[in-house]
This record gives sequence, C-alpha cells and structure tokens, in this order.
Amino acid sequence: MNSVRKYLGVIWIVLGLFAGYFSITSVGLPKFQSGLAGNTSDMVFGIIMLIILTPIIVGALLTFGYYAVTDEYDQ
Repeated sequence: MNSVRKYLGVIWIVLGLFAGYFSITSVGLPKFQSGLAGNTSDMVFGIIMLIILTPIIVGALLTFGYYAVTDEYDQ
C-alpha cells in the first residue's frame, strides 16, 4: 500500500505543477490582459485567479503529494 501512496504522491505533485501552469497561462493572464483592454470584470477575475486561487491550489496539491511521497501517511 505504501508504494501506491508514493506513486499517487508523484501524480499529485505533477498535477499541482500542471494546475499552476494551466492556471497562469490559460486562465489568469488572458483574463488580466483583457481587463487591461477595458473589461474590468475580467481584470478582477484575473487578479483573483493569479494572486489568491493559484497559490492555494498549487500549494495544496504539492503539499499533499510531498506528504504522500515522504510517508507522512504511514500507518
């Protein structure tokens, strides 16, 4: 069971990195840039996505993956 946890921990870490990349490049920056062009509601969503949500999502996934890889969940 511990090997499964370590394998899934690596998957969580990769998922966290992918979520951070996707969140910044596909969601946050395009909304922020369209907000600079005049749509203020897009700018607000872009700021919230880049400054608040992305660090929370990436941090949680990376932390969970790290704990799974280092056997913090060992029984």
